[in-house]
Amino acid sequence: MGITLKLNGIKKFVRDDELSKIEPMVKTASELLYSGKGAGNDFIGWVNLPFEYDKEEFERMKAAAKKIQSNSQVLVVIGIGGSYLGGRAALDFIKGSNYNNKKHPGFPDVYFVGNSISSDYLSDIIEMIGDRDFSINVISKSGTTTEPAIAFRIFKKMIEDKYGKEGAKERIFATTDKARGALKSLADKEGYETFVITDDIGGRFSVLTPVGILLMAAAGIDVDEVMKGAQDAANQYKNDDLANNDCLKYAALRNILYRKGKGIEILANYEPSLTMFGEWYKQLYAESEGKDQKGIFPVSANFSTDLHSIGQFIQDGSRNLFETVLWVDKAKKDIVIEADEENLDGLNFLADKSIQFVNSKAYGGTFLAHVDGGVPTMVIEIEKADAYHFGQLVYFFEKALAISGYMLGVNPFDQPGVEAYKKNMFALLGKPGYEEQKAELEARLEN
Repeated sequence: MGITLKLNGIKKFVRDDELSKIEPMVKTASELLYSGKGAGNDFIGWVNLPFEYDKEEFERMKAAAKKIQSNSQVLVVIGIGGSYLGGRAALDFIKGSNYNNKKHPGFPDVYFVGNSISSDYLSDIIEMIGDRDFSINVISKSGTTTEPAIAFRIFKKMIEDKYGKEGAKERIFATTDKARGALKSLADKEGYETFVITDDIGGRFSVLTPVGILLMAAAGIDVDEVMKGAQDAANQYKNDDLANNDCLKYAALRNILYRKGKGIEILANYEPSLTMFGEWYKQLYAESEGKDQKGIFPVSANFSTDLHSIGQFIQDGSRNLFETVLWVDKAKKDIVIEADEENLDGLNFLADKSIQFVNSKAYGGTFLAHVDGGVPTMVIEIEKADAYHFGQLVYFFEKALAISGYMLGVNPFDQPGVEAYKKNMFALLGKPGYEEQKAELEARLEN
């Protein structure tokens, strides 16, 4: 396995006997998950997904990706939340955060829209597309979620104006419900090729489904390697032996630290290409655990950048947090620092050292400082940031989350709290059916 959990940074905070005492809870949680008897068991299709995914649909996605590569310089991906975060995390993790700024002949730039309600942002994307040929992958279970629905309305008109309805239907790919919903109805009517968001996998667990796979394939990512990594992780982490299962150990230690008053987890990384992985992790853990006035609040940090902003708080602020560091051992491309005759910056002591070497010492120095400052720190070491390890890492975090959620005593697979803001927004916008609430909410805002 190319993923290793390192625990030197929590030895002074968690005793060995605490792990042994919590092991029965871990085994119970694991049994609930694999037996399908736990809360939210209608949404555990992701557990066996690496082996049971639709192989025919997988091949259709590869073919669609080839089609996009052949006729489009841009792929516009429309979605929000789980319909966007995982795919974007994969693109950055594997191809780098500057993918669209690099030359990649034969593969389209990938722009993400429908993840906010910003006129300026949409206008910028439209301007960047310019007169280039483009395709659309619209991702929505229902087709009526406000942010992507607005974006799709705009880009659907653009693509139809550019290519006509017949041409547009060859360039619009809908990832949606198998049988119902506004987007599915439209796709059937217009003749768009469709891919399925299955009923038994929630959005935040969907990155290894067509939600993420199509855009990965279009960008030239080896999706077979992604699934191979997930398969190996699923096999590796299926046992319930806490001593020999890093995934279960991570879940258990999070819960032990939570019981000690550590209510905030910082997922830190040392690679800008992992920034969006942190955003995906935040949704996965916040929507899954934040219920019944319980849960660990997930945040992400990008080191060494954020050491110059929030580093002071992590080092000396409230001791209600712990840290999980994602460390990538091998850089895709490394640069060696050369000697400078004048040495005005005083860096000649680093001559002939690689930047990855310097980054590793920043990581090591920060790790020691934070542990000494009272921050329990776990490290998840990844051999390299490629397709295989992305699949592994996704499955690791999904499985750990399910175990952690059951140990916490919540349903890890629902998200009842996300509807409150939507109802208020619809009322304020004057959506039919919300008229009674509109005046009351407007008055509250005024006061």
